[in-house]
Amino acid sequence: EANVALEQSLAELKAAQTQLIQSEKMASLGELTAGIAHEIQNPLNFVNNFSELNKELLIELNEEIDRGNYDEVKILADSLISNEEKISHHGKRADAIVKGMLQHSRTNTGQKEIIDFNELADEYIRLCYHGLRAKDKTFNSTIKTDFDPAVGRFSFVPQDVGRVILNLLTNAFYAVDQQKKKLGDNYEPTVSISTSKKKGYVECRVSDNGNGIPQQLIEKIFQPFFTTKPTGQGTGLGLSLSYDIITTGHGGELKVETKEGEGTTFIICIPVTV
Repeated sequence: EANVALEQSLAELKAAQTQLIQSEKMASLGELTAGIAHEIQNPLNFVNNFSELNKELLIELNEEIDRGNYDEVKILADSLISNEEKISHHGKRADAIVKGMLQHSRTNTGQKEIIDFNELADEYIRLCYHGLRAKDKTFNSTIKTDFDPAVGRFSFVPQDVGRVILNLLTNAFYAVDQQKKKLGDNYEPTVSISTSKKKGYVECRVSDNGNGIPQQLIEKIFQPFFTTKPTGQGTGLGLSLSYDIITTGHGGELKVETKEGEGTTFIICIPVTV
């Protein structure tokens, strides 16, 4: 009877854990939604503009055909081809953004895929930034990127690692925003993301020049439900889940370096297996 009760408690705990993870996942998807809308608007604007331009060129082309001016027809045809290539390029860009969003939101199979890590990181920093800007127009930050081309493509679970990068970036932007509110115009909020290929692993650093993490809290930051954000602004699961994804899920490391008053750097280390 005790065993049955224990098994039932374990089942309930697992169900609760699954629900919490799903809540965190949906919260991070919410962060992305506004950023995705902004990112998708740019290529759609290009598609619309070049489509309008091609309509005008086709009218002109018909007129030149009627005049028998075939030299001009060839020039116009070349312009049409060039514009069509641009429409195709920006259409594919919009398609890639939608696919990235679906990948983030779909049920995670836990399957590793061979993915370009730098592209993933670059995508998430823009989506995260524009997502925050959409929620708060006063928010601003300098973004610095330094991607090592040697990192290239390797095997990892893209939804999971994307979620870690998103969480670290969201925390970094939050930290610099708080510091800006405290220090005012003399302070320039800056968030940096860099990657580098090391022997046997890839390193990704997410840094901010916020207030840093007090020394007495360092040991607690990867614990479930620990958060320094005001009530209702953080689940306290982001870093805990991120730690599990990198360590248990990928056999890697998630470390933190911080200096009070100067900023924080989170370091992701993922073993490379192609």
